[in-house]
Amino acid sequence: MATGDIGLIGLAVMGQNLILNMNDKGFTVVAYNRTTSKVDHFLANEAKGTKIQGAHSISELISKLKKPRKIILLVKAGSAVDDFIQQLIDGGLEKGDIVIDGGNSHYPDSIRRTQELESKGFLFVGSGVSGGEEGARYGPSLMPGGSTAAWPAIKPIFQKTAAQAYGEPCCDWVGETGSGHYVKMVHNGIEYGDMQLIAEAYDILKRGLGLPEDEIADIFLKWNKGVLDSFLIEITANILKFKDDDGEPVVTKILDKAGQKGTGKWTAMAALDAGTAVTLIGEAVFARCLSAIKEERVRASKVIDGPKKEVFRGDKQLFIDDLEQALYASKIISYTQGFMLMRETAKEIGWHLNYAGIASMWRGGCIIKSVFLGDITAAYNKNPQLESLLFDDFFNKAIRNAQPGWRRVIAQAVLWGIPTPAFSTALAFFDGYRSEVVPANLLQGQRDYFGAHTFRVLPGKENSKFKLGEDIHVNWTGRGGNVSASTYNT
Repeated sequence: MATGDIGLIGLAVMGQNLILNMNDKGFTVVAYNRTTSKVDHFLANEAKGTKIQGAHSISELISKLKKPRKIILLVKAGSAVDDFIQQLIDGGLEKGDIVIDGGNSHYPDSIRRTQELESKGFLFVGSGVSGGEEGARYGPSLMPGGSTAAWPAIKPIFQKTAAQAYGEPCCDWVGETGSGHYVKMVHNGIEYGDMQLIAEAYDILKRGLGLPEDEIADIFLKWNKGVLDSFLIEITANILKFKDDDGEPVVTKILDKAGQKGTGKWTAMAALDAGTAVTLIGEAVFARCLSAIKEERVRASKVIDGPKKEVFRGDKQLFIDDLEQALYASKIISYTQGFMLMRETAKEIGWHLNYAGIASMWRGGCIIKSVFLGDITAAYNKNPQLESLLFDDFFNKAIRNAQPGWRRVIAQAVLWGIPTPAFSTALAFFDGYRSEVVPANLLQGQRDYFGAHTFRVLPGKENSKFKLGEDIHVNWTGRGGNVSASTYNT
C-alpha cells in the first residue's frame, strides 16, 4: 500500500534539505534522483533513521505515493523540468495527480506547463522557494501558483513546511498559472534592489566618511534595531565584522565584480514589457553589469578625473541618521515599484493576486524578510485595491519624514563623486511620481515632429483644431504632409 505523502525529484542540497524539513514536520517523503546512487547515499547518511523512503525509478516513485500524487521537481530550470514531467506522465501519472516545479523557472514556462498539464487532466503548480539551503531545511518562504484545484491537496504540507512568522505560515496560494514563479521573480528583483542600496550605503560610509568596517558594522547593527530590521541588514553587519587570519576584514579582500543568475534581469525585462517604471531594480541590475567590467574601470580611474575629495566637515551622526532615512525611503520606493509591477501584470494576464498575502509570505524564511513587510501586509489588508504604497497613510508619512535626509545624502554623494544609482533613481521616481506635470509633452512634440507619431491635447486646451481624445498630427515645418504614422503607446 502506498504510504508516501509527497515525492521529490532532485537530491542536490536544496532537495535534500527540503525533504528533511518535510520529514521533521511529520510527512512521509519519497526521494528520487536520476543518479540513483545518490538516493542510496542519502538514505544511508542524512536520512538515516527517518521515515524518508527512496525510489530507484519514476514508476517506483509514483507507486509509493498516496493519491492524488504530489511530486516536487527541484531540478535545473528549463528543458530538464519538461523532460521529468514527460517521464512522470509516461511512468504512470494519473488524472488529478499534481506536479510541482520548485525550481527557479521563468514564469512564461509555468504558464505553458499549467495549460499543457491541465489539458491532459493533470494539475501543475509552479512554486517559488526562497531562503536558500537553510530556509529549505528549517522553513522557506513558499509561493505556489498554478492549477487552483491543486491547492487544497498541497496546502497542509506546504504551510507546515514553510517558515512561520508572527504565528502564520510564510506560504499562501498566490494565484493562477505562472503567478507563483512570477512573484518569486519579483521577490528576487527586490532582493537585487535591497542589496544594491545596502552596498551604496556602505560605500558612502567607507569612501565618504572614511569609516572602518568595524564602525560601519556597528552602524548596521544599530539600524537593524529600527525600521530597517531585516535579514540583509543583519548579515551585512556580520560580513563587515568577519576577519581573516591577519586581522583584516574579509570583505576588503573580495574582488568587486558582482555575479547574477538572471532573475533580477527577468524582473527588469518584465517591467519593460509591462511599461511599468521599476527603475530601482533595473539600476541594481545595471550596477552589477558595471561592476563586472573591473579592468576597464581600473583604466578609467587613472585617466578620468572626478571631484576633488574633501573631508566631511558636517555633523557626522546627523549624516549617518540621514543615510538611515535615505535607505528606508529608497526601500519604500523599491517595494512600491515591485507591487506596481505585479498589479499591472496581474491585470494584463487576468491573475487574482493577494498582495497582503504576498507581503506576509515574505516576512520569514526568505532573503528579503524584514519587519518592514509587516507594514506592507497591513497596508494591503486595509485596502486590497491599493494602487501604490505611497497612497497608504503609514508609508506616505514615513517617506515625508525621510525626504530631507534622503535629499541631503544624495546631494553629498554627488559632490563626493560616489555613485548612488539605486538611491538616486529612487528619488527621481519619487519626484516624477508626485509631479502633476512632467516634460513628456515635449517628447510627444518631438515624436510627432520627426515621425508623425501624433499627440493628444490636454483637457481644457482643446479647440476646433485640437479635439479632446483625438490623435493629432501637426505639420510643424510646413513642408511635411498631414498623414500621421500609426499611433501606439510608448
